[in-house]
Parts: sequence; C-alpha cells; structure tokens
Amino acid sequence: MTTTPEPNGVLLIDKDPGFTSHNAVALCRRILGYKKIGHCGTLDPMATGLLMLVIGRATKLQDRLMGEDKLYSGTLRLGIETNSQDAEGEVVAQHPIDHLSEESVRAAFAHFDGEFEQLPPMFSAVKIKGVPCYKLARKGQEVARKPRRVAVLHHAITRLDLARGEVDFTVHCTKGFYVRTYAHDIGQHLGCGAHLTALRRLRSGRFDVRAAITVPELKAASREELLARLLAPHELFADSAS
Repeated sequence: MTTTPEPNGVLLIDKDPGFTSHNAVALCRRILGYKKIGHCGTLDPMATGLLMLVIGRATKLQDRLMGEDKLYSGTLRLGIETNSQDAEGEVVAQHPIDHLSEESVRAAFAHFDGEFEQLPPMFSAVKIKGVPCYKLARKGQEVARKPRRVAVLHHAITRLDLARGEVDFTVHCTKGFYVRTYAHDIGQHLGCGAHLTALRRLRSGRFDVRAAITVPELKAASREELLARLLAPHELFADSAS
C-alpha cells in the first residue's frame, strides 16, 4: 500500500483585492486536504500582489521568508487623511494642496530614504497585551505603540498629478514596513495629510509576483496542479534543509 507524500514547499499567490491571507490558507487547505499551511505576512484587504504560503516542512522557513526586503507599488492621495491611513477608512481631515510643488513632493519622499522610526498604525495586526490593534481601533480606542526601526532602500515616483493630488510610487523597504504609514507620514511632512489609495506587493526577497498563481487559477486548480506549483525548500535557500 502506497501513501501519498505530504505537501511540502512554498506557494506564490497573486492576491486579488478583498481576498485575504486567511482566504488563501483556507482554500489551499481544502484543495490539498492538508492543514499545516501558514502565510508569510498579511496584505491589507484592498492590496494586491505577492502572498507567500508555506506548506508542510516549509513552515520552518516562515520567519526567514518574512524577514526579507519587499518591493511595493502604490498610489497616495494628498490632502485627505483617514483613520486607517488608507482608502478603506473614514475621512478625518482635509487640507488644501494648492501650495504644493513637484519639488516639495519629491523632497518629502526623499526625506524618508534610509533608516527611520515608523509608528505602526492602529489599524494593524500589532498586538497590545495580546489584542490586535485593529480590534481596539474598531472600538474607537487609541493606544500607545512602539515605533519600529525600518528603512527605505530605494523609492521612485512614477506619476505625479498635483491637479488630482495623486502620486504613484514604488518603494523598496525592509521587513515590518507599513506602506500606509509611509503615505501618511509623507502627507504629514508636507503639512497637507495623505492616505494610501492603492497598494501592490511586487516582490519579496528573490520572489516575484510574476511567477505567482492568480486567484482564479488557484480556485480552479486540482490538488495535482497545486502540488506542481510548489517551490521545494531546497530550491529557496541553498543552506536550508528540506
């Protein structure tokens, strides 16, 4: 009697808006008939792009994979602040932006190059006394959070439309970086406020979203097709055991 080998590897998924990390894990568990599946960092519900699942013995690589640098593309809207720092939140303040120039916006982005302290947003999974901040935020509570040392390794402004108050950008950053807060802080630096309206994770470490399975493909995949998409642990890091 032969036994089916347990799934073992990393699956790259191109997340759709509204499709959560929890949705991805639950769907893969159902397709594979296997429970030992985790994910390498959540993406906000509105965000798209690279989501990495670790399956079977590959779960021991979770912390290492989560610790790698990330590349994002995003859009921020100047002049409007929200309580979640993104488009899903409630507007809490609006400010004029007619005083802004292309030079001042570019200088604000450049101000956040390199290492700096970033305060995690209230609408985040950071836990305070065991309770995720977002649960407290939904109750209207504001609690003290510890700032994190993060870094922007490189950024680029790919579109700047001051008439609409919109800025498209890419940012290459270290682990634990909140792009929502990055947009918020740039707005604060400019004195007009800002919030994130779009976000896409393009890369995590050496893994690119262009190699990922789409959500429609994932939903239609058989167990065998999904197993064929797994990256084996020995393919990820030369010095990691499988």
